[in-house]
Order: sequence, then structure tokens, then C-alpha cells
Amino acid sequence: MWKLFPLRKINLFFVLAICWLIISTILLIIPGNEFPKENWLDKIWFDKWVHIGMFVIMVALWCRVLKGTGKKSSQLNKMFVIISLAGLAYGTGMEFVQRDLVVNRSFDIGDIIADGIGCGIGLLYSRRRYIKN
Repeated sequence: MWKLFPLRKINLFFVLAICWLIISTILLIIPGNEFPKENWLDKIWFDKWVHIGMFVIMVALWCRVLKGTGKKSSQLNKMFVIISLAGLAYGTGMEFVQRDLVVNRSFDIGDIIADGIGCGIGLLYSRRRYIKN
């Protein structure tokens, strides 16, 4: 396991990925009454675009961390898929947290779909950017 994340030196992208995970978690557990009640935001599905963006960034950052491990392309590809699936599992889990533990928030299958789209885009970006053919 430790070979997956060699910690001989602090990796900037590892720090950024951890920070983004913390920021995302905070954003996902903010009580619903703290959000603006603008009607036009609902019309452009602003919430879904935010979810997509959050998960694209999350997957791309974690894939960038793994890129620096020196693994072969086939190994990186498998690891990138695992990161994407872990991102989707995290997003799904956070929907249950919102439903059960956060005031004025609810479970939304649309958010899970948006998270999945974001994870998929992050995976495609990372494959093209970080894996040599």
C-alpha cells in the first residue's frame, strides 16, 4: 500500500487533492438554508454543473497524484478507473449523508448522476493527459 503513495517528499498534487477533498466535503455538508434562493439558478441546473465540476477536479487531481508513481500505462489506467469509481462512491455516500445528517438537504439521484458525469470526464481527461500511448 505504501508503494502506491511514496511519501519520501510531500507531493504538491497530493496536498492539492487532499485540500480539494476537504473543500468538497465542506460544500456538500453546508445546510440547505445557507444557499441562495435564486430561481434562475434552478433553470440552468447550476447545482448539477457544480457537482460535475467538483468531481472532474477531484478525479483529475487524484489521477495526477498517481501519475507521479512511475507505474506503467496499463497499471495507471486501472488505477485511474479505481479513482473514478471511488469518486462516484464518495459522491453517492455524501448524498446519504445529506439526507440523514445535514439540515435542509436531501438525497438527489440527479446529483449522483452529475457526480458520475464529472468522474467520467475527469477519467477521460486524465487518460489523455497523463497516460502515454
